[in-house]
Amino acid sequence: MTAPNKPGPQQTKATAKSAGFSRFAQALSQWAGRPLTFALACVLLVGWALSGPFFHFNDTWQLVINTSTTIITFLMVFLIQSTQNRDTDSLHIKIDELLRTTHHAHRVLMGLDDMGSEELQKLRKTYEDMGEDNNAAEGSPQNVADREEQQDERGAKD
Repeated sequence: MTAPNKPGPQQTKATAKSAGFSRFAQALSQWAGRPLTFALACVLLVGWALSGPFFHFNDTWQLVINTSTTIITFLMVFLIQSTQNRDTDSLHIKIDELLRTTHHAHRVLMGLDDMGSEELQKLRKTYEDMGEDNNAAEGSPQNVADREEQQDERGAKD
């Protein structure tokens, strides 16, 4: 029997596959985003267009580009989503750690992922107002956090 804290053989295989795909997606994403890759795509497109007279612009000639671009687009959607998810997760972890270690960080910010759209919009408006506040010292995030902490202390005493 496997110890509770130790992953079983199936979990290890699944994790290895996931990590392998993640590395592949990251590498392909890096390659796809390079200017050389864009230039290569442009050259292929020009080559396809120049080959039109040779094939008399027939249906098969058109089908080649339509099918190719559809398949590439379909696969790139998943690739982009995978890398976006990974980047978002890593940013969330970094920001959560910064918020956790900041002495006067707003506790509500730690659970933003669980908030609804309306709550997020209200919070965004609050921060926009702080940024546009004419009296920057009074509306700074640190001063707002200090005031909230004092209010919390007063509420705890009551």
